[in-house]
Amino acid sequence: MNEQEIKLMKGNEAIAHAAIRCGCDGYFGYPITPQSEIIETLAQLKPWETTGMVVLQAESEVASINMLYGGGGSGKRVMTTSSSPGIALMQEGISYMAGAEVPGVIVNVQRGGPGLGTIQPSQSDYFQATRGGGNGDYNVIVLAPNSVQEMADFVDDAFELAFKYRNPVMILSDGIIGQMMEKVVLPPFKPRKTEEEIIKEYPWASTGKRKDRDANVITSLELMPDAMEKHNHHLQSKYQRVKENEVRYELTHNENADYLIVAFGSAARIAENAIEVAKEEGLHIALFRPITLWPFPEKELREVIKGKKGLLVVEINAGQMVEDVRLSVGENIKVAQFGRLGGIVPEPDEIIKALKEKIQ
Repeated sequence: MNEQEIKLMKGNEAIAHAAIRCGCDGYFGYPITPQSEIIETLAQLKPWETTGMVVLQAESEVASINMLYGGGGSGKRVMTTSSSPGIALMQEGISYMAGAEVPGVIVNVQRGGPGLGTIQPSQSDYFQATRGGGNGDYNVIVLAPNSVQEMADFVDDAFELAFKYRNPVMILSDGIIGQMMEKVVLPPFKPRKTEEEIIKEYPWASTGKRKDRDANVITSLELMPDAMEKHNHHLQSKYQRVKENEVRYELTHNENADYLIVAFGSAARIAENAIEVAKEEGLHIALFRPITLWPFPEKELREVIKGKKGLLVVEINAGQMVEDVRLSVGENIKVAQFGRLGGIVPEPDEIIKALKEKIQ
């Protein structure tokens, strides 16, 4: 097979293909719209016959995340995917994984809420993803793709980050990118790690009884408060390293720009179109796209706003990322927010109108 072959596929399908190619050992998931094509594609591709990758439809999202806990704890590359209500059910397990420092990749193809909501796309899980939706002081590294290509590319990135920092990593997508079809170059095949490689590279992993070391105990439980506080300080130090080393963003149209739009994921694609239309009206607008939603590119955004007259945050929710934007820029620039709710996707002309009314 030509590994650089260009294929046309949905974002959800790209996730499935990339997982196989990136050496994933196991996938545990449960169908829910609009991400069901991921598990369906894996079932069709039957990677257990080629790479040995396990694909299992669990009995629930709660079961899925706890299978991820077990697989990641043994040093395996494991993944689960779901959509908003399903991710909500996983929050306890994600907190356990963060507390026990277990790597794993979680994909959220967001839909509108709250509650069961709608099967239409939304970005209303931003707070849940970036604030740690479960209990305790912890963070999940969050990557926000805005194309089918990035859906494929971010799978290996997510695994690398998960094991580098021994932490859950979330790919926060939505129903637009999950369902739309684009050309994509899939990543090259990466072999699954052998048991010997896992033992050598991940000495913390629970790999069964061994004569050359004591048993590895992986748990988030600590009954002594002094020890629990020490562990929490260790986690906070790790999160600080992530902030210092893993911030990612994209800046476009910045030359001679008077205004700035901040948007992520599918909203950034719509904003890109709005910016092109606005040029015809004489409006010069730059686009700042956070790729890591946590850690958020605070310092980079503060630098970009210099010389700008105003900033509009565009997101498909009631206003969530705008809080991180305001925390980053302070009183140094006028900040406004525009979004649609309930699964309605904003139109480019609505964005331009909002910019004119709120910050021009």
